[in-house]
Amino acid sequence: MVKPFVPQLVYFEPKAMGYPLGKTLYDKFSKMDVEIRETTSHNQVRNLPGDNDFQKYRVAKSTLVVGLRKTLKFDTSKPSAEYAIPFATGCMGHCHYCYLQTTMGSKPYIRTYVNTEEIFDAAEAYMAERAPEITRFEASCTSDIVGIDHLTHTLKDAIEYFGRSEHGLLRFVTKFAHIDHLLDADHQGRTRFRFSINADYVIKYFEPGTSRLKERLEAAAKIAEADYPLGFIIAPIYLHEGWREGYLTMLEHVAQVLPPKAKENLTFELIQHRFTKPAKKVIQKNYPMSKLELDESKRKTKWGRYGIWKYVYTDQEQEEMKELFLTTIPKLFPKAEVEYFT
Repeated sequence: MVKPFVPQLVYFEPKAMGYPLGKTLYDKFSKMDVEIRETTSHNQVRNLPGDNDFQKYRVAKSTLVVGLRKTLKFDTSKPSAEYAIPFATGCMGHCHYCYLQTTMGSKPYIRTYVNTEEIFDAAEAYMAERAPEITRFEASCTSDIVGIDHLTHTLKDAIEYFGRSEHGLLRFVTKFAHIDHLLDADHQGRTRFRFSINADYVIKYFEPGTSRLKERLEAAAKIAEADYPLGFIIAPIYLHEGWREGYLTMLEHVAQVLPPKAKENLTFELIQHRFTKPAKKVIQKNYPMSKLELDESKRKTKWGRYGIWKYVYTDQEQEEMKELFLTTIPKLFPKAEVEYFT
């Protein structure tokens, strides 16, 4: 079982100490005997320990930077939500395929932002702009926020904030099972709590440093019992030897362990594996022994929103995936909604 994340090294921006959460985290890490350093900015963390890039990358993944979110213009987050709400950046997991490999670039350390009231105020403005329409906010575009929330409780505050809101809904996804502190949050049914799940092969070979499927599903059952709307993201759907059997077994396992009430309001999101040339380069550098298949000649190209070609599965392979999931999910979960396949 993966233990809850504890950073080896913590950096604080000086201005973070002017916020209650900044002071709380400083006191917490001081008592935990974690090494604390100061940095002028969460974007300017230098001199990480390590003799080479390989070592420094791994140290960065266990480093937390406590700072302020200066950019309060939210990115769009289609198809899962209207906007991405930025509470944290980075992740302690080591998923080989993750798109953060390239978007984080040379800064793979984890950042948490303490000016949460300013972030909530920005969200309020976005909601007012679209009212009376509902505005959905995705809290896990650039991080697995559940992975650090046992330390920060930022996500718990956000869940309760959106529980009080009239026109906002919160969504996030996690690969971690450390969710007990969120069970008593006053969510008012306005947060959809999603778990990323996958076939055993994918979790075993490509998702080190994350909770196992059994642990994620046990956590999902607890979340359902706490009356949260529940969802699963199956991502990335990755073709490997025996992939059909692997994904069927996974879905049957989900159906067996979920309590009946969880199946009443359940969503699935389906995302095929994709990669870009820059991502391939970074993945092969950071995980040189990875079994991840990154052969461009086996894929078709698709123009990405960030102005770069990405490599996805062929049309025929995508149809085979859709056939498997879009026939199996309705059989096992008759009331579930498949929100999209991409």
